[in-house]
Amino acid sequence: AASARGAAFRRRSRVSFQPVLPLTGYTGWGFLKRTIAKQQAVQQAAPAQQRDEAYFRDRIGKADTAEKLVGDKRLLRIALTAFGLEGDLNSKAFVQKILEGGTLKEGSLANKLADKQYQKFAAAFGYGDFSVPRTKLSTFADEILTQYRARSFETAVGEQNNTYRLALNAERELPVLAAKTSSADAKWYTILGSAPLREVMQTALGLPASFASIDIDQQVSVLKAKAEAIFGSADPAQFKDMKTMDVLVRRYLLQSDIQAQASNSSPAARALALLQR
Repeated sequence: AASARGAAFRRRSRVSFQPVLPLTGYTGWGFLKRTIAKQQAVQQAAPAQQRDEAYFRDRIGKADTAEKLVGDKRLLRIALTAFGLEGDLNSKAFVQKILEGGTLKEGSLANKLADKQYQKFAAAFGYGDFSVPRTKLSTFADEILTQYRARSFETAVGEQNNTYRLALNAERELPVLAAKTSSADAKWYTILGSAPLREVMQTALGLPASFASIDIDQQVSVLKAKAEAIFGSADPAQFKDMKTMDVLVRRYLLQSDIQAQASNSSPAARALALLQR
């Protein structure tokens, strides 16, 4: 069976990378976690991935202004993907404004936006903050490409199972946030400002979609109370512990399955199934 799976991994690497996800639900998640290192290695060996990385290494040092970066669509795609912002690929003026504004000025666009991935993106490149951007650093290409590999793998997973994509993102992002010295409330506001993290947390804690419509301060109060009841602490710092992260992800996956089953068993879903027979 193991050799058959290995052959499947190799077949997919000859074309565009597609992760092997033969199962769904929490069982499928276990398979993905057991095979993730091997699957990521296959992705990184894929010719398309290798070409992208070589292109980025060769060109990024020459992109010494935000205008030059957004003017090279391939460079920009890799840069945006590294921060989960690939949806903005065709919004060049918007991206350029974010980069040129930097993050050191309180009123910059990156600082104003609720999604803090823009802030991370602008800070990483440093166009608006320093006379010499961070693209000139010898370690810069490796820094961005490490993130690009992780994000592009998650994207490939998400094309088959978006729930797994969100779970992988949470496993990567939450421990980093948890380790910060900011207050517990500040961390909760950051979670609420990240659509992927909000989705995972809200689902894992059993909160309805309408939860997002209540006052933001009230949302934080509810999250703290729910987290303390389920995990034993109201502080997101607890997600530095991988055992706590595992509990969160398991709850998210199981709750997602329950919601999907409830949706499929609704009268409307049953009527649609009958019409499709």
